[in-house]
Amino acid sequence: MPSRVVITGIGPACSIGLGVESFWESLCSGQAAIAPIQAFDASGYRAKLAGEVRDVKIRDFVPKSYRKATKVMARDTELAVIAAKLAAEDAGLKTRGSEETAEGFEINPSRVGCQIGAGLIAADTQELSRAVVQAEAEDGTFSMKKWGTEGDGDSGMNNLPPLWLLKYLPNMLACHVTIIHGLEGPSNTIMGAEASAILSIGESTRVIERGSADMCFSGGAESRLNPLGLLRWEYTGRLADTQDLTDPAQITKPFDPDSLGGIIGEAGGMLVLENEQHANDRGARVYAQIAGFGCGQSTPNICKPCINPAHADSASDSIDRGLEAAIESALADAQLSADQIDVIVPMGLGVPDLDTQEMGALEAIFGESIQEKSLFCLSPMVGNTMAGHGGLMVAAGALCLHKQQIPGDQSTKPIGAVLVCSSSLGGQCGAVVLTRSQTNDE
Repeated sequence: MPSRVVITGIGPACSIGLGVESFWESLCSGQAAIAPIQAFDASGYRAKLAGEVRDVKIRDFVPKSYRKATKVMARDTELAVIAAKLAAEDAGLKTRGSEETAEGFEINPSRVGCQIGAGLIAADTQELSRAVVQAEAEDGTFSMKKWGTEGDGDSGMNNLPPLWLLKYLPNMLACHVTIIHGLEGPSNTIMGAEASAILSIGESTRVIERGSADMCFSGGAESRLNPLGLLRWEYTGRLADTQDLTDPAQITKPFDPDSLGGIIGEAGGMLVLENEQHANDRGARVYAQIAGFGCGQSTPNICKPCINPAHADSASDSIDRGLEAAIESALADAQLSADQIDVIVPMGLGVPDLDTQEMGALEAIFGESIQEKSLFCLSPMVGNTMAGHGGLMVAAGALCLHKQQIPGDQSTKPIGAVLVCSSSLGGQCGAVVLTRSQTNDE
């Protein structure tokens, strides 16, 4: 029989808060943290608002001996490192990344794994510019010949910083987290856009279930708050033209046909997953049990017809079949019926055509009872944080179970099971079923 897996540490790093306490307080207050972008001048973009993580320095979340390495961390990596530090502290762990005076459970490095969801990291435009200016042809266009080094090439690429590539490889998130904390167990990086973190949490669950590790750091992180990253995301048609609007409630309205579209965000959402017996033996606090996991694949919905007419499809399915399959698989894995789910944490990006397909999948699973379920969406508060979003969603679901409370809902009905589910830009889908742990709930 596979080992049961529980959540013992939560590390959110997003616009509404750093750490589990501020995150939960913000969820309960319903206070969004969407504001004009400050990371760069976004005045020329359709989307001018975002959920930014502000007033945080990566140097405060790494050991002094590791601070030089922060120079080769992209923003995505910084968010993952910050969130992992918060999760480790919340789980009461003492790792190689802990302060010398820190107290806690000292991990066995060989028995701790790390699976992190990541996105396609956008390069810094200033770094690229220094190289591109040396690769201009006589007619002003970009020249691959001048970019290269062979023959008469002008070696434009040699103007990139020496360690440039080490900043932008997606596996650098897990690389830095494992080095900092001394995690020597199974490690992996999963790229699935918005589904990345849920898929990584599923991978970590399987690693622990089969006995390959006692615990895993798992979740995801991503930031598109730079010129190239935001431009790519605007091309997908998933972002609203915010114009002069400043109230996110007027823009992103999950599952509302009048919603103007999505809002971008950045976040790191990391968890500590642990073998339940191991957690109980060390007296750890348990937030929730990972009772079931499932995944699926939909036809990618890369661009909206309004952005690229070539992608128009009048016969498109109103049901996200990959998401439906993922949820069915997760419920079967948890040995629960749809009727036993009390709370659903879906994406609800506020992009009408995507929300229609997502709701179609939920209705296919739950039928008319979907109207009686409590749905809770994070996107109006933090934006679409892509690879980091699933980590935040699972954190919110686990806290609902642990606190026996749904933010913004005054119901006193007991919460026994939570479904967290997500589709993605590339069609990957993931679903996790959370339940109360059989022991050590508090």
